[in-house]
Amino acid sequence: MFYYVLKYVIIGPLLRLFFRPRIEGLEHIPEHGAAIVAGNHLSFSDHFLMPAILKRRITFLAKAEYFTGPGVKGRLTAAFFHSIGQIPVDRSGKDAGQAAIREGLGVLSRGELLGIYPEGTRSHDGRLYKGKVGVAVMAIRAQVPVVPCAMVGTFEIQPPGQVVPRIKRVTIRFGEPLDFSRYAGLENQKAAIRAVTDEIMYAILTLSGQEYVDEYAAKVKAAQAEQTRQTGRSKKFPKLRR
Repeated sequence: MFYYVLKYVIIGPLLRLFFRPRIEGLEHIPEHGAAIVAGNHLSFSDHFLMPAILKRRITFLAKAEYFTGPGVKGRLTAAFFHSIGQIPVDRSGKDAGQAAIREGLGVLSRGELLGIYPEGTRSHDGRLYKGKVGVAVMAIRAQVPVVPCAMVGTFEIQPPGQVVPRIKRVTIRFGEPLDFSRYAGLENQKAAIRAVTDEIMYAILTLSGQEYVDEYAAKVKAAQAEQTRQTGRSKKFPKLRR
């Protein structure tokens, strides 16, 4: 109930007022039944903007840190993310990926929309990074369509470290649903799930127009952090091309 109060009464109207999102391809979201919406992840604001414009409720897999913060602020943050339908997933340890897949399949088994960011983390420089294969495993195992989504402009309104978003118009694009029924039964084959993941990422890339990096974002972030630790300077990245 509180989800719909936030969506239609509190947060949703404010987001539409301030960011005036352009919405393209909304007709590609199925009106009924299970589906995965797979998008790029440029900003903390993404968590709110996409759900606000969808007619259906969508459940996202979110990092567990959002639910385990200390003190009053931590409890309020956890309560908020629970209220908007986020499911906490522990991204540490060797079983983290399997835990995320189990949670995602549970959402899909109920005929609901599942939102996922295949990159596994927010882009720290606005580029699109290599996708993790969990999205492919879920799509093949649940036999559901994958709708690619591109958030455009959200990096500019709230890049890493920006607490209060800048007021600027954004665009949210949805592509045609991708059908992976031809891979039925192959969710344990590395070549198959890599091919499916790459097809999903290419669809997102086509919609977003981002520069693509064929490495995992978390790995690049870690390397940059280590470089900063050793030299005291952050690596500079090229400006985004639009």
